[in-house]
Amino acid sequence: MGAQSPKEPPLWRQPDGKPVSCLEKIKVLNQNIQEIESLCADALEDGVLMGCDATQIKQALHELIDGLTTPHAKG
Repeated sequence: MGAQSPKEPPLWRQPDGKPVSCLEKIKVLNQNIQEIESLCADALEDGVLMGCDATQIKQALHELIDGLTTPHAKG
């Protein structure tokens, strides 16, 4: 895989729009995103190496994320 410049982590927000202020929560959220990015990059690389279309793999990953349900959602 090629070297990528580090990405700026998102400003994590609560449902009311206020920023998350707990440093431990921010650390966990940032680690989760880094792990997901690594897994997605590995899946994309594997698929391309096996002859699959990169665009289709990315679309499948988008559909996976879009299909997630929100746990503990109110309403």
